[in-house]
Amino acid sequence: MHTHSNSRAISQATQACRTAIDRLIHIVKLCPDIAPEAFNLAVQHIHQSRDPSLYQTLITEYEHLAENPAIKDGPYSLPNPLEIAQLDSKWVDEVTARNQSEKVKLEVELKTYTNNMIKESIRMAHRDLAEFYRSVGEYQQSLRHHTKSREFCATSQHVLDMCLSVLELLIEQRNYSHLSTYVFKAEAALDATAAATSSGNSGGGTGTTPTSTVGPSAAGGGGSNSKKKAPTEKEIVQSRLELASALSHLGQGNYEKAAQSFLRVGAAKELGDWIGKLITPSDIAIYTTLCALAAMSRSAIKAQLLDNAVFGLYIEQEPYIRELLEAYINSNFKTALELLSKYSTRHYIDVHLSQHVSELMNKIKNSAVVLYFQPFASIKLDRMAEAFGWTVDMVEQHVVTLIQSGEIQGRVDSQNKVLYAKKTDYRGDLFARTMQAGNDIISANRKVLLRMRLQQADLIVKLPKGHSQQYGMVPDYYPE
Repeated sequence: MHTHSNSRAISQATQACRTAIDRLIHIVKLCPDIAPEAFNLAVQHIHQSRDPSLYQTLITEYEHLAENPAIKDGPYSLPNPLEIAQLDSKWVDEVTARNQSEKVKLEVELKTYTNNMIKESIRMAHRDLAEFYRSVGEYQQSLRHHTKSREFCATSQHVLDMCLSVLELLIEQRNYSHLSTYVFKAEAALDATAAATSSGNSGGGTGTTPTSTVGPSAAGGGGSNSKKKAPTEKEIVQSRLELASALSHLGQGNYEKAAQSFLRVGAAKELGDWIGKLITPSDIAIYTTLCALAAMSRSAIKAQLLDNAVFGLYIEQEPYIRELLEAYINSNFKTALELLSKYSTRHYIDVHLSQHVSELMNKIKNSAVVLYFQPFASIKLDRMAEAFGWTVDMVEQHVVTLIQSGEIQGRVDSQNKVLYAKKTDYRGDLFARTMQAGNDIISANRKVLLRMRLQQADLIVKLPKGHSQQYGMVPDYYPE
């Protein structure tokens, strides 16, 4: 059991470092201006990890950036990566040998427990092997051992711990499509665990609360922290599942669902060691805000983001977020768009957000234009250009696109540069709806009269016994 604890502690200590390396490699891919600095920091973090192969990945991305014609032929060329930082060959040999030694030891333990048919020890051996493979970057092997451990789970708490470990792995891989599957499994296991704990407590207090591996914050604090209410284990797990669901929706482009799931995430302390290891409070503030601006109404944004005490704690991590939300709520769209442009680099270099920044920006701009035009019957495009900080041609192009997509009901006078709202004939629309309702009533009455005549003539085929039909319902196949 001591070996299990040591292996797991070492593995957990390397995960935050792994996330930092992945983010630095992502910066190297996208930002030539700071690529050398990011390269140097990444090498420092790699020396603290257990996966020397990350250096080759880093070198490949750096060289790919350096070979880009825009960089290669530009005024500023990237320095040779070997001049920036190199791996210590002695460290590589030591880590490789240590990894191989631990791998052999863990595989021998698994084989021994399997031969002795010790179910709990087999589960823990699979778990430790999964964590080991995760720490050295072999994600497929890690996932295989996690799923294999499911066969030896004796309680729903074991299943829950397995699902949470797999979710961490999938988030690191950015495998968004599979997150929802394990969120569903984890929710079922969480309900079963809560039910088992409740029934144990109600049965005379003999039941015990299962031990979980959700992180150090699961336990209540002592000393000076005892006065503060620590989050329960269920709250911690539920917040993590909401975060995993939110990342899944974000990764698949479901921005409204992503925003709602992010808003259901509790305070940062409820995420336990996922904060720092997988995500930061700043990330949550940015993801939630951009998704909400792209997919939610202004009233919902004000009520669920600005007036939300829990989310307010996340906003404090990124002060410009509050300024952005207030500008959008108050229709100061020029200020809002300037803030989005100012911090666009922060958004583009984020590993989870970078692929969605362009689409999110387009949706936010579209929503802002629609909101601005709503009160007007007509408006000059130069006035809109002033309000958004765009040129008249940009405004016209944007408005035409929105008209073609149906988001704005109107037309553009290109000669005079005026946008007119489509005039709705409310009286004609009322008459049309009235005529349609009358026709529907006439059609229904004809069907009822036809059925009455058929019944009088004994031409109705009775349903077999055991079948019933609601009174007054007429089959669709009767002619009118």
